[in-house]
Order: sequence, then C-alpha cells, then structure tokens
Amino acid sequence: MKILIAPDSFKESLSARQAARAIADGFRTVVPDADLIELPAGDGGEGTTEALVSARGGQWHSETVTGPLGNRVPARWAMLDDGRTAIIECAAASGLCLVPAEARDASLATTRGTGELIRSALDRGASRFVIALGGSATNDAGAGMLEALGARFLDTSGRELPPGGGALVNLQRIDLAALDPRLAEASFSVACDVDNPLVGEHGASAVFGPQKGADAGMVRHLDRCLQRFADVASETTGRELANIPGAGAAGGLGAAFLGFFNAELRPGIDIVLDTLDFDRHLQGAVLVVTGEGCLDGQTVRGKTPAGISRRARAAGVPVFALAGSVNDGAEALFDHGVAAVHSIVRGVTSLPEALEHAEENLRFAARNLAATWYTGMEKNHDND
Repeated sequence: MKILIAPDSFKESLSARQAARAIADGFRTVVPDADLIELPAGDGGEGTTEALVSARGGQWHSETVTGPLGNRVPARWAMLDDGRTAIIECAAASGLCLVPAEARDASLATTRGTGELIRSALDRGASRFVIALGGSATNDAGAGMLEALGARFLDTSGRELPPGGGALVNLQRIDLAALDPRLAEASFSVACDVDNPLVGEHGASAVFGPQKGADAGMVRHLDRCLQRFADVASETTGRELANIPGAGAAGGLGAAFLGFFNAELRPGIDIVLDTLDFDRHLQGAVLVVTGEGCLDGQTVRGKTPAGISRRARAAGVPVFALAGSVNDGAEALFDHGVAAVHSIVRGVTSLPEALEHAEENLRFAARNLAATWYTGMEKNHDND
C-alpha cells in the first residue's frame, strides 16, 4: 500500500521536509506496513530549494554576493544530484527580507546578486536552472542580474548606468557583446505565481512597488523606467516584453529571463512537481496527503495543495489536506480534487503556542486521519 506524503512548509514553524516527516510518523503508527513516500514540495516561493534538495538530493553552495542595496550578503543555492540542475531563489540574494523596512528603495535595489548566483552555478557546471522569483526587493527589470552576467546598460554618452531601476530612464543601449556565452546553452524554468505585465496599471511598479518602498511619484517614475527598458530591449533582441503576462514578476525580473535567456515562465507548483518527478511517484499510490500552514480561498490560485490535488485527481488518487488553520474559502479545494481538509490545532490556542507545537499537532492529526481513512478502507474491503 503506497501513500504519497507531499506537503509544503508550515510557515514559521516547519519546513516541508519536517512536515512530511511528521505526517509520515503519524501514519506509521496506524499503517506500519504501508510504503510511505515522503516528497516535500513547494510552489516556487521561499523554501522551494530546500524541498527539492530534500526530495531529489543535492548539494548546497554558499556564496557572498551583492545584496539589493549593494552591500555584501551571504546567499545559498543548490545543485541537484544530477550535477546539472541548479535551484536558485532570487530572494536569497535580492530579497525584500534582506532590506529593513525603513531602508527599502525600489529605485536603487538591484538584482545583481541573483546574477552572481547564476554565474557561480554556471562555473560549477549547471546547464539547467530552476529559478524561484518570489520575494524580491527590486524593480530593475533584471538589469543588475544581466550586468553580473556580462551585459552593459549604457546611457547616451556610452557610460554604464548606476544600479537600480530608477536609472533605466536614461537607458540608450544594451550591449550584449560580453554576455556569458554559456547562457545560450542553458535552459531556465522560471517559477512565477503572478501574471502581471511589465508596465501599466497592473505592472510591476504599480502593483509591487509600494511594498518595496515606492511612493506614488516613484511608482510613476519606475513605470517609465521599465517602459524604457522594454523599448531598448525590443530594439536589442526583437522581443516585445512590455505586456507579456508574468514579465512584471519580481520587479521585472521575469522580463529579463523572457527577453534574454532560453526561459519559460510557468506556475511554480508545476515546475516543482515536474522537477520532483511527481507523476511517476503518484503511480500506484492509494492516497496523497498534502498540506501547508493555511488553507483558504487563495490556496487554489497556484499553491502547493491545489497543484498536487489537480494531478492526483487526474490520476484517480484521493487527496487529504492538513493545515495549521482552515479559513474562509478553503471549501473551493473540494472542486479541485481535495476530498477533505483538516486543521491540526487542538482546541483554542494562541498563534505562538500553535507554532511552537506545530510538529506534535501535525503528527497527532496525521495519526487520527490515518485511523479514520484506514478504518473506512477496512470496512469497504469487508463489504466487498
């Protein structure tokens, strides 16, 4: 009897790997002979690299790179055991989490550190990249990343622009003569959970700029800067980037990948599940157990439980979901293949207490879920 256990992380309490282990422990007390396959998952956001390394095996690499505001910061990326697939989260080098709230400035923040991580992975033999775009502090259309890989962004006098998206208004030419030639042979799967275009009222600056320190005037300026980038990029590559869905992800980093690399933007959960070879693991399974910290109406919009249930449903395998909290809108999961959802919290509790006891609560809830499910299985078997 094969049971696939594929949760995302439970934010602020358990990594996806820890969650999978707790669920497996709970099930093992009820069905000790079951083949419990732990497959920590993610949707392309924070924790994606850890989930993939836990499931596929790989090696972590630590670098010191350029942070969003030009300071040097430590960052990690991973090479999977195939020796050619690099997993990089842009938040590791260019993330909002690296900038104190009072210091955030979307006009100055750079993605250069993300490019430095890509260069490091190329140096170690990577030819396939999985890039998670979530959580950036930047709005530079990936200019910093491209500069770290050899591109030059020049003004009308032929001088290189200073870092940050606010300088792109003076962009005259993009020089790709020194762009790392290894990029032409590399492929990029870019995990993107938004479909915003690069510019306009739904673009990167208008939608995401305010959380990165941009006021209304700065938003308007940055939108002009990204439009200038799109115009010059189109002259350089022949590709129109301004209105492509997803180009506005991570402050326009999506546009850079689409315009200058052999890249495809896809929902993060699909990239992760393909990298995990999820469909192969699903074969022969009688049950899938997934979960994350919170299940609500947003879960069906590309989150891990929804992506897993969609594939399991197509294969005819039932899915149960466990969560720290089950909130309004979670019932939408029933239309996406989830048979039942359960909160792991036992009684009224504070958030700090719930986080502190998440592992034992998850293990306890998984044990009860296993007992309920297995009892039903036995009754159905006896009635056959």
